[in-house]
Amino acid sequence: MKMCPVSKKCGGCAYLQMPYEEQLQMKKEQVQKLFGKIPVGEIHGMEDPYHYRHKVYATFYRDRKEKMHAGIYEKNSHRLLDSSMCLIQDVKANQILQTICHIADDMHIEPYDEDRNTGVLRHAYIRVSEAEGTVLLAIVIGSRFLPGSKNFVSRLREAHPEIETAVLNYNHARTSMILGPKEDILFGRGYITDRISGLQFRISSKSFYQVNPVQTEKLYARAIGLARLKKTDTVLDMCCGIGTITLAAAGSCRQAVGVEINAEAIADAKVNAKINQMQNVSFYASDASEYMKRMKLHPDVIFFDPPRSGMSETALKAAGKAAPSRIVYVSCNPETQVRDIRILKSFGYRIQNLELFDLFPFTEHVETVCLLTHS
Repeated sequence: MKMCPVSKKCGGCAYLQMPYEEQLQMKKEQVQKLFGKIPVGEIHGMEDPYHYRHKVYATFYRDRKEKMHAGIYEKNSHRLLDSSMCLIQDVKANQILQTICHIADDMHIEPYDEDRNTGVLRHAYIRVSEAEGTVLLAIVIGSRFLPGSKNFVSRLREAHPEIETAVLNYNHARTSMILGPKEDILFGRGYITDRISGLQFRISSKSFYQVNPVQTEKLYARAIGLARLKKTDTVLDMCCGIGTITLAAAGSCRQAVGVEINAEAIADAKVNAKINQMQNVSFYASDASEYMKRMKLHPDVIFFDPPRSGMSETALKAAGKAAPSRIVYVSCNPETQVRDIRILKSFGYRIQNLELFDLFPFTEHVETVCLLTHS
């Protein structure tokens, strides 16, 4: 086991001092309690559970010696802790955060102070492509411009040629949101690409894309396998993000439709369909409930992959009325998944298979994938 100097204050890694196999067993037992008599299958862990987060956020601040740091907030506090040596964040991302702090110190660029509305550097957002080894960097500022931006970017690119693109994001609001609505491309295309299951995906700063690409590939492959897709099937993928599951399913069915409320993610999904030359897919920017209430599709399979809040009751009832033969529910929150499945059970659905994937080692979270069939 590795040691982290701020683990007791951070709160992000609840189980850092627990052997990994014990973490997996504990997570399985916790999910089993939630599902009661339904048998929970295998929990799929990682070979190397460290540095798996390929999506990293950090907030800038200065310490008492006026040295710049990139950090996260202490648990239940507004105090910041340095996170540039984090054991679950990607190594490249950690190194880039350290370099940004060093350059900012040299150039006397101040961190943004939300209370006083002063300073410049507010956050950094980093995405690392597992397949390509490239990096997308978003520098979030609370000011109107980044002083010495050309020199800043030049030094950053020299130190980290793996940064394929960088954007300057403007966030002047008093908010906990990391990214603001407006951004400019500093260099590159404004996005990077990654690959899952042989498919290529474009990732922009505001795209939803899982933080753990190694486990995500395994999770989605299992979800597609559980669906037992046929060439005659129509597939509906709710909360599709940038189209990862939709496109993975499209190769094994007649048509696949992805629905996502985030219009920017849908724009990426449409591009991803073109990149992968998928002709039998359609994507719609819509609230899940609204789409399902008016849809004319008769899906054979529905995939659910919602945020932690789960699916709305309206969407679940619409799914029940549509009566697909299989529903595959992927969840990052087993508690809301259990709640949602109760609604689906009232329409005659029963759990046939339930497995766990540890996308978040050392934390309290676990991902589940559940197959429900119509009785």
